[in-house]
Order: sequence, then structure tokens, then C-alpha cells
Amino acid sequence: MKKSFGAKTLLYPAPVWLIGTYDKKGNPDAATVAWGGICSSQPPAVAISLRKSRYTYDNIMERKAFTINVPSENQVVIADYCGMTSGKKTDKFAGAKMTAVKSENIDAPYIKEFPMIMECKLLEHVEIGIHTHFIGEIMDVKVEESMLGEDGLPDIMKIQPVIYAPENRAYHSVGKYLGEAFFIGEKIIKDH
Repeated sequence: MKKSFGAKTLLYPAPVWLIGTYDKKGNPDAATVAWGGICSSQPPAVAISLRKSRYTYDNIMERKAFTINVPSENQVVIADYCGMTSGKKTDKFAGAKMTAVKSENIDAPYIKEFPMIMECKLLEHVEIGIHTHFIGEIMDVKVEESMLGEDGLPDIMKIQPVIYAPENRAYHSVGKYLGEAFFIGEKIIKDH
């Protein structure tokens, strides 16, 4: 029997990303978000949701750009810190000892120390209740070479991205390998 939890933002897992932006004065900021995901493959695009009251909201509206910075599990304290403080009052880059790097393709900074980043140009924004859904076209993805697998692609087990369980407000890391996508389901197809 399943227990009903009603209408909630309860979905596992949620990503833990730091959104890099510049404010009106050109100061870098990083805000932790969990409401986000890929929303288009052509053009490649990602979506994040923020409240209008957040400093990052104004920064994205001003600069029309943001970066997505994916922390490794050993950077979870930095991720939490950037979600607990506001760029209105705090220089998060100084506080967390992060290095801001100006993106090559957009008007936003990325975090040098993080293993994976996306440079995104704002395509669209949509008001949904108390949040604004920002859709960014992915202009480039950068991954530390040490985080690549033998196939030359990003290796999730090397990156060890942080994931979030929203209902109990808990951070986790990725688990064991389960099988190859678009292959292990063949067993059911063959059985029918």
C-alpha cells in the first residue's frame, strides 16, 4: 500500500547545483538550487526555478546568463553554505574560498574548483506561482579532464555529484552502477 503525501515538491533525487551570476556591479555570486533539469535536447537547454526574492533572480534578469556548477561530494559544505547565505550581504566566493572564472561564451562566472560547469544563455523565463522558471540554452559544458572516463566522456563516479532529498533536507552522493541505459530493458522486450 502506498501512503499519500498530497501535492508536494517531493521528487527524488534533485540535483545540487550552484548557479553562477554577476550582479549589477560585476561581482560574482553563486546560489545553490535544487529545482532544475535538462528541458530540451535541440537546442540543448536546461531549466532552473528561483523565487523572485533571490539575489540570483535579479542577476539573471540583468545579465541574461548563468552558469551551472556541479559540486563533487567533497564540496557539499560549500554548496550548503552558498544556499544559506545571500549574495546581497555576503561575498560567497571569498567566504567559501572559490575562484570566479569569467565564462568564454556568456556574461556569467563559473567556479574554477568545481569539476563540471555549463555556460547558459537565457532563452526564456516563465512565472509559475512563487517561482520563475529560467530556461537557459547550453552554450558550452566544461569538465575537468581528470573526471573523464576511458571513453573520453564525463564519468559520474569520478565527478560524484551531490544529490538532494528535499523532504528530509538531506544531501547524498551517487550510488552503485546498475546497468547500461537502453540495453538492460531488452530482457523484458525479449521475453514478450
